[in-house]
Amino acid sequence: MTERTENVFIEFQGVSKEYGTADRVFYALKDASFTIHQGEMVVILGPSGAGKSTLLNLLGGMDTATRGTIVSCGEEISSYNDNQLTGYRARNVAVVFQFYNLIPTLTAYENVALMKDIVNDTMDPREALAQVGLSEHMHQFPAQMSGGEQQRTSIARAIAKNPKLLLCDEPTGALDTNTGREVLELLVRMSREEKKTVVMVTHNSFFADIADKVIRVKNGGIESVTINEHPKDASGVSW
Repeated sequence: MTERTENVFIEFQGVSKEYGTADRVFYALKDASFTIHQGEMVVILGPSGAGKSTLLNLLGGMDTATRGTIVSCGEEISSYNDNQLTGYRARNVAVVFQFYNLIPTLTAYENVALMKDIVNDTMDPREALAQVGLSEHMHQFPAQMSGGEQQRTSIARAIAKNPKLLLCDEPTGALDTNTGREVLELLVRMSREEKKTVVMVTHNSFFADIADKVIRVKNGGIESVTINEHPKDASGVSW
């Protein structure tokens, strides 16, 4: 399937992230170029240390490139200073982490409601929790919920922000197979039905089957970009 050229939502052009001195340089990412379109479900795939997290951090405006151009959500964020990146993240980006990052002393409802402290135009926490199937658990604390329920709460908190870009860092890494599949189904629905652009970092090659686009990373570089003509339903993924 041929890559579309219109309506590009995210574009990396020759992006590198390096550390060290002039005498000794380490590349966490080198000469990365790719595009992502709005509403795509994208999997960034590769082993530990390949550069996946660096890509995610650059996409989210949580780190800056050494060189190259990054355009995301209509903004050239590679030219932004720290204050501008803070604004970009607040306007556009939400992140789902592997280990939930919920506040243990707050209920599911209260954890989701925290988004109001970041942006004004947030989804009602009840609506966000309903979208992830947790209406009956909104008054429970994290310790009273299963791992899957905690991860769905973290997704509810993310989507309550109404983000243009939903970044997921190994979102099933702490879950068993069945619970992880439920989380994958939810993320796919966010892309397919809610038209969110979802970018998921994983080392699990099975997840490539559900993606519209798979970006494989190896040794700090983009090894390949593959477009799935017929992405599988998440319910059929096994690992």
